[in-house]
Amino acid sequence: MTTPLTALRPGPCRTPLSPLLRLLIWTQLAFNIGFFAVLPFLAEHLGQAIGMAGWLVGLVLGLRTFSQQGLFVVGGALTDRFGVRPAVLAGCALRVAGFCWLAYAERTWSVITAVLLIGFAAALFSPAVESEVLRQAVAREEAGGGDRTRVLALFAVSGQTGAFAGPLLGALLLAVDFRTACLAGAAVFVLVLAGHARLLPQHIPGRPRTRARGGVRNLLGNRRFLALCCAHGACLLAYNQLYLALPAEVERATGSQAPLAWLFALSSLLAVTVQLPLTRWAGQRLTPRRAMAGGLVVIGAGFAVVAAARPAGWSGTPGLLPSAGFVVLLSLGQMVVAPVARAWVPDLAEEGRLGLYTGALSSVSGLIVLLGSAASGSLLDSGLPPAVPWLVLAAVPVAAVGILPRRA
Repeated sequence: MTTPLTALRPGPCRTPLSPLLRLLIWTQLAFNIGFFAVLPFLAEHLGQAIGMAGWLVGLVLGLRTFSQQGLFVVGGALTDRFGVRPAVLAGCALRVAGFCWLAYAERTWSVITAVLLIGFAAALFSPAVESEVLRQAVAREEAGGGDRTRVLALFAVSGQTGAFAGPLLGALLLAVDFRTACLAGAAVFVLVLAGHARLLPQHIPGRPRTRARGGVRNLLGNRRFLALCCAHGACLLAYNQLYLALPAEVERATGSQAPLAWLFALSSLLAVTVQLPLTRWAGQRLTPRRAMAGGLVVIGAGFAVVAAARPAGWSGTPGLLPSAGFVVLLSLGQMVVAPVARAWVPDLAEEGRLGLYTGALSSVSGLIVLLGSAASGSLLDSGLPPAVPWLVLAAVPVAAVGILPRRA
């Protein structure tokens, strides 16, 4: 099994990663351990412990994603202006505050404020880390060090390793209560903050700081980039159903949320073991557009599996099989789409605006998730025939194939 630890060891035919790339890749691992110790269990906490309606749970989850993904463009612009270190440190501090707030939030307004703070924290640190990883990967590719997509795949593997460990940690902590899981997530980010205050360079050589205006106007006129953003947003909306549609289906099938941690672990285990060979295969055999199209179709097939099984009304262990098929197909499709979409950004971005464009990719996606999550929550609670909501969700990524840009 390939893990970030083994993948970071240079082999005889691999150009070693720079110390900065290694730090940033390990950063993604730590971020996700803290984050996923809490997020997979948030929907159940909101619905069961606080008593929110399904549409309101969907809206809160969408607001969390929008305050994170939707404001990446702000974090990216601030990174271009002030640098990586200030954005990462400020974001970690806000994430600690957000998790501590969520641990004690009991009213709707308080929960919403906490999740907005948690999301905005990532809107600061994630674009900084991602854009610098991408900039370093492009420079490494130009120097003959290897394909940029493989570096981004390794970055994704590191993140998924954290996403694998996080829910397992959260499941253990939930034996105490949800508050304990939140405080443990905050503790992880305290450690990340302390480590990066010591290790992250004050100034990264070769990274420009942009002061000129006009970047957003030019971005909004870049139709090919916006098309890429919308296709990526459809993927993110589908992936967000791991936190909305999947918990509802697991609860229906088993009467418990306990299997959810294992399904999240399955998703992350697939990413850890399959991401790098799948990225290598797609890069050798498919153009970026065809790779993204194939990934989106596979994601749609995951929803179709549950739609086909729902009329039978399976429960217990057999009832989890469609959910497992959904997780497998969704994970495989997302593993293809996400690295290719991010690797495409530098070819479409304005010079000196990589942080802005990296952030905008997530911001447009976050807006799509915000609009789509409340609709998804209402759809799942609509009382329609059980297959219909899943068929509607299946149609979204498949339809996105038609808007993919042509690569120049």
